[in-house]
Amino acid sequence: QVQLAESGGGLVQAGGSLRLSCAASARAFSGYAMAWFRQAPGKGREFVATIRRSGGSTTYADSVKGRFTISRDNAKNTMYLQMNSLKPEDTAVYYCAAVILSRTVMIANEYDYWGQGTQVTVSS
Repeated sequence: QVQLAESGGGLVQAGGSLRLSCAASARAFSGYAMAWFRQAPGKGREFVATIRRSGGSTTYADSVKGRFTISRDNAKNTMYLQMNSLKPEDTAVYYCAAVILSRTVMIANEYDYWGQGTQVTVSS
């Protein structure tokens, strides 16, 4: 069983930055592929970014490419999402997710473990 806890959300003006963190309770954190998803009011859960177990391979949604950076520190059992040049359309609840897979996973249904989410609100 893996427990995930997001932090770092908040209210920021357009053009600003936030860094989200996802702390994991997993014994073998490095064995999990990790990802960030988000869900805006009235919309489905949307893929944001994913990072493979070693951290050497990352994939981003086109909507955040060049503005967001996903990373992980396996020694600290923590994943991060650095969000720069934020836009009002980035407003959503952001969730971290984990699955024991060695390949790139961008579909929410393939992830086994989820955090409770953290709210990010970008004002115009």
